[in-house]
Amino acid sequence: MIFHSAFEYSYLWLPLIGFTIGFFASMTGGGGGFVFLPVLILLFNIPAQTAVATSLAASLPICIVGSFSHYKNGNIDFRMGLIFALTGIIGAILGVGLTNLMTSRQLKISFGVYSILIALNMLLSKRRGERAEANRVEILDGYGLKKISKSSVYGFMAGIITGTFGTSGTAPVLAGLFDMRIPIKMVLGTSLMIVSVNTVSALGAHFLVSKIDLTLVYFLTAGAIIGAFAGPKFLAGLKTDRAEGPVRKWYAIGMIAFGIIMIISQ
Repeated sequence: MIFHSAFEYSYLWLPLIGFTIGFFASMTGGGGGFVFLPVLILLFNIPAQTAVATSLAASLPICIVGSFSHYKNGNIDFRMGLIFALTGIIGAILGVGLTNLMTSRQLKISFGVYSILIALNMLLSKRRGERAEANRVEILDGYGLKKISKSSVYGFMAGIITGTFGTSGTAPVLAGLFDMRIPIKMVLGTSLMIVSVNTVSALGAHFLVSKIDLTLVYFLTAGAIIGAFAGPKFLAGLKTDRAEGPVRKWYAIGMIAFGIIMIISQ
């Protein structure tokens, strides 16, 4: 269900917040939902279930614009993205059902725990990759059964997270793509393609069973779309060969911080 909330002067901050989130989300392979959700809950006191659906609606333009920009720069692996997206659609639909079974408090705590766990997995995955490289363990290319199976699991997890928390499922997608050992720019572009599909699937299901505040969506997307166009253009001019480690590290630290805040907030 969609509705328009009454205008509040605090909403004038939303375009700036949207631009900032859109800019950095399109550069890190996400749709911004991971930040939209805690911002709406913690700063604007939006009920958790409404924040989830509204976050998805606000994230969708970032996903689409960012994906198109990355596509023009040749940063999308469509075959890998399709594997993630197909299982992600199933997970997204199931996740919507989970959201409506939880209270607002349970949803916030679950999001916090999820954020911390997936961040720790990303950090541990980085160490495993470094050890493999140090020991000269060969990483096979191609799309064998093992790689397809792992991609499907990560994709399904991403879909569950998208439907449940309205965050586009970026974290498990990034973790999975990093685990595939593909170049970082390809990781970011392919991630946006995957979360676009997941977001559309989850948003369609939430449209039937949840509340979407279009007033918030308008203000957020006014800035987010501009930021999503600017992010990939800025990224195209950067040398990212040595950036994967720092990007992964700081992304994980940010996830842990958000997770703790969501758990301890009332």
